[in-house]
Amino acid sequence: MSEFTVVGHHLAQHENLSLTAIGLATHIQSLPDGSKVGIKDLAAKFPEGEVRVAAALRELEAHGYLERIKERLPSGRIVTRTVSYDKPPHLRGQAPPEPSAVDLPPEVPRVEPKPRAPRPQRRPLRAPQPDPQDPEPGPARTAAVDLLIGLRTYDPRLFLSERDVLRLAPAAAEWLARGMTPGDVKRALTAGLPTDPIRMPAALMAHRLAAFLPPELPPKPPADPLPGPPAPRRLPLQNCDGCDRAFRAEAPGMCRGCAATVAAAVA
Repeated sequence: MSEFTVVGHHLAQHENLSLTAIGLATHIQSLPDGSKVGIKDLAAKFPEGEVRVAAALRELEAHGYLERIKERLPSGRIVTRTVSYDKPPHLRGQAPPEPSAVDLPPEVPRVEPKPRAPRPQRRPLRAPQPDPQDPEPGPARTAAVDLLIGLRTYDPRLFLSERDVLRLAPAAAEWLARGMTPGDVKRALTAGLPTDPIRMPAALMAHRLAAFLPPELPPKPPADPLPGPPAPRRLPLQNCDGCDRAFRAEAPGMCRGCAATVAAAVA
């Protein structure tokens, strides 16, 4: 089975990881133990570059697929040991499993990782409490806040402060109100980012939210009116048995004129 690498759905279908991070995690899991998975080593293999590779490694570390441990060698040198987990420990409900790849020189013997206390959960960004007289924030505003906070998982350079998120949330909510999904807004805001360091990410996002705002959807066409009463059914044509003229009736027989003549003769 050395020619195959089994990847779980928890990684392949991860909702919060970028495609770069998922692909990089799959590549690392396919490497033998002792392989070098540093930023420069990985960037030398792929065209994404060190910035994208570093961002993807931070994503994997934030979601428990990677762990970086500082260790001191017997020579006194301090190295960083990168531990890759096929399945994060928090998904297994147990202690971290055996690492699948480490970023250590080949001549350095493997040292078993020391058990570490679980990391404290980061407190989510909370908006200030609204005034009791103000209406409750709608779902579009909540989705807009979550969208802006999640930009940093795609690129660490797009880190926004709490004040910036709350200031830009109305503009992002307008995109959602015009029929755009959170994924559509994220792709529009992150497409074609510069390779240079982004000094003012909030200003860049504010510019894109205003410049790339999509037009409003056209109004829905009016609903079809209720159907009226059905048209009266027309009787089939019959040939009169007396005069052979055509007339409409349910069954064959005589027309009105012939029927009246016969009735008068009988009387």
